[in-house]
Amino acid sequence: MSQDSAAVPDAARKLAARRRREIVAVLLFSGGPIFESSIPLSVFGIDRQDAGVPRYRLLVCAGEDAPLRTTGGLELSAPYGLEAISRAGTVVVPAWRSITQAPPPAALDALRRAHEEGARIVGLCTGAFVLAAAGLLDGRPATTHWMYAPTLAKRYPSVHVDPRELFVDDGDVLTSAGTAAGIDLCLHIVRTDHGADAANALARRLVVPPRRTASDLGHQRYLDRSLPEEIGADPLAEVVAWALEHLHEQFDVETLAARAYMSRRTFDRRFRSLTGSAPLQWLITQRVLQAQRLLETSDYSVDEVAGRCGFRSPVALRGHFRRQLGASPAAYRAAYRARRPQNGAPEPALRPERAERPERERATLGGERFSAAALGGAHALAEVADAGKPAPEGYAARLPETPVGRGAARPVLPGQRERPVG
Repeated sequence: MSQDSAAVPDAARKLAARRRREIVAVLLFSGGPIFESSIPLSVFGIDRQDAGVPRYRLLVCAGEDAPLRTTGGLELSAPYGLEAISRAGTVVVPAWRSITQAPPPAALDALRRAHEEGARIVGLCTGAFVLAAAGLLDGRPATTHWMYAPTLAKRYPSVHVDPRELFVDDGDVLTSAGTAAGIDLCLHIVRTDHGADAANALARRLVVPPRRTASDLGHQRYLDRSLPEEIGADPLAEVVAWALEHLHEQFDVETLAARAYMSRRTFDRRFRSLTGSAPLQWLITQRVLQAQRLLETSDYSVDEVAGRCGFRSPVALRGHFRRQLGASPAAYRAAYRARRPQNGAPEPALRPERAERPERERATLGGERFSAAALGGAHALAEVADAGKPAPEGYAARLPETPVGRGAARPVLPGQRERPVG
């Protein structure tokens, strides 16, 4: 379990005199999801002093011209505009309507100005895309909804995206993963401002855990292999579905291109435009995910797992597995089985706690840290669910390596230069 840090990074700026940390501005946009938008309104906008929760002052600001329509067709009227952000010491962007659209320039300017004047900037879920567009995540760690982490990583390669984290506190800029993780981050902000008792009191009122951990979130460390409904009509959907059903066979991208009745070049271009990932890298990632499933649910030897996942040799499986997950197949299986609770006992951590924790808060999903590139192949298919149109080219497959634990480095994938699967 990660530890709270009272240290403030050197990059944090002194708060301007007219700004106060307890004044929270929530920036709303048309088309934003109503659930994520409601989280900061509920946490910071209701007086719960009777329950021991210090009061915040909430300013709900329209990030663009009215009317603001949310999911479900509801229409909102925000009482403040962008000018109100100049008084806030905390600015929250709860979500952004589409990862393919650029946020309004005026809103980005207001966020940059608030950050320059020392305000704490918070992005919940896809709100991280707004922070990244404003340049506030450059060179920083960040997270977002796992479906969109690959897009964030490739569109903003200077951002260190960790898609398996509940939230990341980098001092004056904070981001959360999708949906309910926004509650975790808001509780963390209350805990940072007013202590554990206040955060626990608020959690009781909201009827949520005061601090979720990896064990609370279960063992599901691999990605869903299902396809978004939105690509069901695309000619490549049938080819992708066939590939997922035949991962135990040895085939390559040329085989997939032939099944799509396309040349290899055309297939590569179409596949990348649809998923944001090179077809070979996607195929390797899916084989590794299948290996994870077999290691977790079967007693097959590593050699047998390699054969059942379409790798030409156990050596090929071990190499790709270690690059994507930072551990050998045998070590992964042993760690996974050690984590499973027995006889109601609490679930031990996948790895021993580090002797030294980084200054910034890190609440991880599953006990290990992964780069967005390490997960990009499978998640890239989900990008189309939001956009309804292709994501931009230019997937940033490698991220800067930073220590993950003793003697280990952040796992990264090889570049987009293609190599044989096995």
